[in-house]
Amino acid sequence: MGFVERYASTLEEVAVCCAAAKRDVKEVRVVAVSKTVGMEAVANAIEANAHDFGENRPDSLVEKASHFPEENWHFIGNIQSRRIPDIVRYATLVHSLYQRHHVAKFDAAAAALDKVQDVLLEVNVSGEASKSGLAPADVASMLAFCEDFSHVRVRGLMTMAPQGDTKVARRCFEDLARLQRELKTTLTPDRAAVFNELSMGMSEDWREAIAAGATIVRIGRALFDDTFEKDPYPGEDTTR
Repeated sequence: MGFVERYASTLEEVAVCCAAAKRDVKEVRVVAVSKTVGMEAVANAIEANAHDFGENRPDSLVEKASHFPEENWHFIGNIQSRRIPDIVRYATLVHSLYQRHHVAKFDAAAAALDKVQDVLLEVNVSGEASKSGLAPADVASMLAFCEDFSHVRVRGLMTMAPQGDTKVARRCFEDLARLQRELKTTLTPDRAAVFNELSMGMSEDWREAIAAGATIVRIGRALFDDTFEKDPYPGEDTTR
């Protein structure tokens, strides 16, 4: 089975999951995490009607987004200050903002391009030491901090769940969705209207994420890797 078949099968299963959760399938976007594949694989994915791709390294983002500028490119990796201008130039959405000192740098880089950079705040819902992100209790203050920067727009939240237990993952995703709902009540109507994204769920647990309210699922190995197996869980991918 190649990417075309896997992608079509995944979209069908997304529709089934949405129906089970009484959700509109149009609410969920599948980001094909292309960080481990080359240009040919991305081109094949585009031919299969995939148009959202995730990269975790600036060099790869620059190379692929330059080659396929019409696609939507998601930066899902750890942020390095010196690479923020590259990220802003090519990323449609940044999923991994959590450090305050990066906000001004994103704002300046976006202003230089006459752009408003859409971002998600990364939240360490599980509290695992191996994961980066804001503690849930600190998200409100970070959200308020970002409001002072006119070229940065916070579109929602992102998290990664602990791997190995889908029930634990589901609780993690439900906690993030609950946090988003609580935060929306504190925002002005204009801000609340765009604070509507929940990026959660990867190859092993995206079904649980959709049930919990995900609007973006990040799927890499299950789409690009012929050897991927749903169960048991493969080793954790800390770069998403």
